[in-house]
Order: sequence, then C-alpha cells, then structure tokens
Amino acid sequence: MSIVVSKSAATGVAAIVLPALFLTSTALAQDATDLAKKLSNPIASMISVPFQFNYDSGYGPNDGDKAYVNIQPVIPFSLNDNWNIISRTILPVAWQNDIAGDSGSQFGLGDITQSLFFSPKAPGPSGIIWGAGPVFLIPTATDDLLGGEKWGAGPTGVLLKQSGPWTVGVLANHIWSFAGDGDRSSINSTFLQPFVSYTTKDAWTFALNTESTYNWEASQWSVPINFTVSKLIVLDKQPISLMAGVRYWAESPDSGPDGFGFRTAVTFLFPK
Repeated sequence: MSIVVSKSAATGVAAIVLPALFLTSTALAQDATDLAKKLSNPIASMISVPFQFNYDSGYGPNDGDKAYVNIQPVIPFSLNDNWNIISRTILPVAWQNDIAGDSGSQFGLGDITQSLFFSPKAPGPSGIIWGAGPVFLIPTATDDLLGGEKWGAGPTGVLLKQSGPWTVGVLANHIWSFAGDGDRSSINSTFLQPFVSYTTKDAWTFALNTESTYNWEASQWSVPINFTVSKLIVLDKQPISLMAGVRYWAESPDSGPDGFGFRTAVTFLFPK
C-alpha cells in the first residue's frame, strides 16, 4: 500500500511547519538572551551556580602565583509579593605558591564571603534595580596563608539599570573584623565593583568591570580590571553560561599580584 501526498498538501504542511519551527527557534533564542541578561544582574530572581577559575602571578619578592576557583551560588527567596532576599556566597578553593616570599605551597579553602540583599521584585522609577543588606566574612580557611582568621561584617548594596542590551551598575560592600585571631591584622576593607555589559541577540555577553578593594589599615588599593566574553548555551534543557576573559592589575600592594591574569567560568542556571 502506498501513500501519495499531493503537491498542494505538501505545500500546506510546509506552510504550517516551517513558520512554527522558525517561531520555536526564535523563542528559544529569545529565552537564551533573556537568561544571559539576567545573569548580568547580580540580584536577579534566578538560581545560578558559577564555578569561576582565576589565575594571577607576581606575588611578593619571589614572583609567587595563585590559582583559585570561586564557587558562587546565588539563591533568591521570596519574602512576600513585593520583596526578595538574594543570597550570594563566595567560597574560594585555592592553590598558591610563594605568595609571601619563600612561603611554599598551600592548597585548601579560603574565607567565605556571604552577602544578603533585600531587593524589590519590581524595578523602581526609570527601571532602577537595587538591593541592600549585610555582608559577612567567615574564617573557613584551611591554612593561615589562605585567609585572615578573622570574623567580619558590614553593609553591602547593588544598584543597576538594564536598558535594551546594556546593563550598567555597581556593587559595593565594606567589611570590618570584629573577632578572630588577635595576632592577625584587623580587617577594614571597602570593595567596589562598577560593571557594564552588552548582551547580543544570540546570547553573547561582553563585560567590563573592576573588582577594586581599598585596605584602610594599610592605605592600599587593589585594582584589577576584568574583560570577559560569555556565551549562554542549552545542553539537554540545562542552561549553561561559558565565560573566558583577561585581567589587568592597574594597582596592587607591593606583595600583591601584578601584570595580567585570566579568568574562566562555567555557570549553571536554574530559572523558575
């Protein structure tokens, strides 16, 4: 038994299927672009889990180097119809060598930085998105040279605006130490992260930021400038962002890194 499809029927099927496939492809591309833009928002209402690898060199008189992975889960919680609280955690896992002269190699956990942002669910006037709350420093380092052995706390906040493909904003915090090893230096540190990014229609994101820190105890700046390129893809329905970039140390303490470093990251996204 054979089935014969007339030319007019085939044309009709094509007229229905092809636009549907095009619309589906367009919708998927738009979803990827929207997710990529949300990833540019540090307090987006979306679970994301980045694994960010960094490498820097030029530490101390022996030109020491350091490689570390920051595990940085971002988890939003709904408080009510109008407000979210967003948890941002940074847990470093580091390997370093001769960062303090002839200090040898260390490997293990660093200190955790835990931020909590209270943020309105809807953008404010002119599309402004903001969040504010406390930040905590938790001495989880497994080696003396991987952390400060101090408990710390202070305020943190973020302010940004997304307009078309652009995201522009700043994240900041200040941490004072209040307990810990009395033989270690006190912590009195300001962190400033202005950022700008551009997301294309096919979910590429080009970003520029600086993650600057001012140490008030030593009166010293650390100013790394990061340029990164990321692409959002979907593997078996799982959205993933792949990122790579370079870093230039415009300013750092005498014992700090210098020249260029690099950064790569894989981020798993879990949109609602």
